[in-house]
Amino acid sequence: MPYYIGDVIQEQSKLIARTPEKFREGGIEVQLQAHVSGINPAKGIVELQDNRQIPYDILVMATGTSAIVPDMPGLDLSGVFSLRNLEDAIHIKTWLKEKRAKHVVIIGGGFIGLEMSEALSASGITTTIIHKDPLPANRWDTALSSMMLEELHAHGVEFIANAAALAIEKGKNALLCVRTDKGDYEGDLVLLAIGVRPDARLAHSLGLKIGPSGAIAVNFSQQTSLENVYAAGDCCESFHRISRRWVNIPLGDIANKQGRVAGRNIGGQPLTFDGIVGAQSFRLFNLECAATGLSEKEALAVGYTPASNITWGSAMAPALGLRKIGLKLIADQSSGKLLGAQAVGVAGAVGRINALSVALWAGMDLDQIGYLDLAYAPPFSPAWDIIHNAAQALGRSL
Repeated sequence: MPYYIGDVIQEQSKLIARTPEKFREGGIEVQLQAHVSGINPAKGIVELQDNRQIPYDILVMATGTSAIVPDMPGLDLSGVFSLRNLEDAIHIKTWLKEKRAKHVVIIGGGFIGLEMSEALSASGITTTIIHKDPLPANRWDTALSSMMLEELHAHGVEFIANAAALAIEKGKNALLCVRTDKGDYEGDLVLLAIGVRPDARLAHSLGLKIGPSGAIAVNFSQQTSLENVYAAGDCCESFHRISRRWVNIPLGDIANKQGRVAGRNIGGQPLTFDGIVGAQSFRLFNLECAATGLSEKEALAVGYTPASNITWGSAMAPALGLRKIGLKLIADQSSGKLLGAQAVGVAGAVGRINALSVALWAGMDLDQIGYLDLAYAPPFSPAWDIIHNAAQALGRSL
């Protein structure tokens, strides 16, 4: 969505995976603008707000997420948006063009806030990010998040750290003004990018079990606590193979896999969704930012004794130049098993995190990772890749 708002993607049709007409060609009837007011599990009926009733034998919950909205005055002012879906993106893009926006204030320095600052910059719109923590993307180590902050500054993004937004008001020199405990910041649009939570309201009303994460509890076949009700996507939990806990990580690739697993099981072709390792990534101007597995804090919370290191290197052979990359590994002190990894760099960060995600999935330890057979050529890595160097260095310290 950020790339559509910033005109990197100019046609909204490219963001629609399948139209209602295309669904109907496959025998799937799509009801748009149909608000579900209730579900009667005893009768197997979905009740719509317009009093229609749709019977079901099997029900799939795919209600996604809802945006986290702070409790403060001014949220109802025109020009205050959150970004959760394509409809939100269309409204934001329309507002920016109609108001000829020059500056946007973003509340929140996570994935969406950072991606939006880049996308808006591509359209010539400057941004101010107001964030509650000292550095952006607080899942990453401070040394790696500091690289992100430098990249923001290099591209003219104002980052207000350790700040709390208190209210949104009409502005004097722009349409809106965000009042914070660190000063006032004006913009032609205010974007709430604090995060999302699973939308489990209908699941609650149906009496489904809700997991510790606040999302719908499912088994490995995507079945809920009711036998004929399945759930898939951002509204439900996934099994984290490293923490051995059920978690909620709202990402599109996870949702797609869960939907396919649910469909296969409903259609009589059994398949399980065997979990995740928490891989995720985003681009920030010239940086690739990626992470997988657990952070030290998360590892401690589930009973591991983590050790970690950060290795700095180049994404290509030094003789061809320097393409800086930082790689952090987290491992269990007693077993040497890899628990997590984080990377930021001008190139190669996502590819290395993908490789380490496979290592996590396979349960590999540092000794094995330190001698992995990785594709080598000078334009892509030194002979000893940063993965090798990081794993061997952390292994020696255990």
